[in-house]
Amino acid sequence: MMLKPSLSFCLYFVFILNNLWAQIPDYYSDIDFNQQGVSLRIQLSDLITDTHHTFLPYTSGATDTWDVMRISDLSSDNSDAVLLIYGYDDEDDEFINDRSRDAYDTCHTGWCNGRWNREHVFARSLSNPPLTTTDPGPGTDIHNLRAADSQKNTQRSNRFFADGSGNSGITEGGLYFPGDEWKGDVARIVMYMYLRYPGQCSAVNSAAGPITYAMQNDMPDLLLEWNQEDPVSDFELTRNDVIYSFQGNRNPFIDNPYLATLIWNGPDANDTWSLLSYGSFNTPSILIYPNISENFIELSGVKSNNFKVIIYNQLGQILSEYINEKRFDVSDFSPGMYILKVHDFEYTTQAKFIVK
Repeated sequence: MMLKPSLSFCLYFVFILNNLWAQIPDYYSDIDFNQQGVSLRIQLSDLITDTHHTFLPYTSGATDTWDVMRISDLSSDNSDAVLLIYGYDDEDDEFINDRSRDAYDTCHTGWCNGRWNREHVFARSLSNPPLTTTDPGPGTDIHNLRAADSQKNTQRSNRFFADGSGNSGITEGGLYFPGDEWKGDVARIVMYMYLRYPGQCSAVNSAAGPITYAMQNDMPDLLLEWNQEDPVSDFELTRNDVIYSFQGNRNPFIDNPYLATLIWNGPDANDTWSLLSYGSFNTPSILIYPNISENFIELSGVKSNNFKVIIYNQLGQILSEYINEKRFDVSDFSPGMYILKVHDFEYTTQAKFIVK
């Protein structure tokens, strides 16, 4: 016998649903989150382009990027100091390692040791055409500018970002690891720049490594992993709000890192709005048969002819990847539960199965 839900249960469900919806900022009210993949990427790209109403001059007698960064990049621990990207130690005697610096100790000309300047996280020369700062434009977009020690900025130069661990520095291959504290910041900035200037700031021109998660092969795996491994900080949230008040647009991946997962797949980043990752929007349902097996499983319900299937273990480690296949040999898998994800241009969905 099927029991009808009680009135109190229904009211509770409506209350929860309304509160979940309320967590999506009004800025995104015109975005159709039923869409994923390329469609969602284009929507967000249009949004942050259309709302970018002010380009500030790089250096000027009027309000410029220096002025805004003395507000946006302030340290929560010291309101007189800016937080320095890639920095990690204020206690040693090396300026290059500093994590913070007086907001007015800026480097303009001449001797710059012990002073900070403006780091283009998406390096100017890696853009095509290169980012310029002579006039307000892509090269003066403050979402891409971070306060950095001048020597640390020189150390990074225009090196591609690469994997590593610990503190920032040049990797064995001559590339650059931004540091465990900053790798998520870097990933979300590069993603923003790709959406905001899609014909100019290709993400694959900024980070090294394989590209397997994104069906459209336009987002390095490394950036998606960093976005998941290093969650958004309070500093990033405040900075996003300050830049929004000056430029008019936001970095969507700071507002919700899970948007990157919806667009490019990869590891499940934090869903800040606690809604998009729970299947509340329409996605095709898939079926695995049998869902308890010791030999083969088969997939049904996939509507596309161009899709990728990834099988993960319970630790989130990738075990197998397939292109446009619907039958899989699991006879070599150890007994246990597994997750199968289907990645299409328009959606990502998943199901679980057990190997006995």
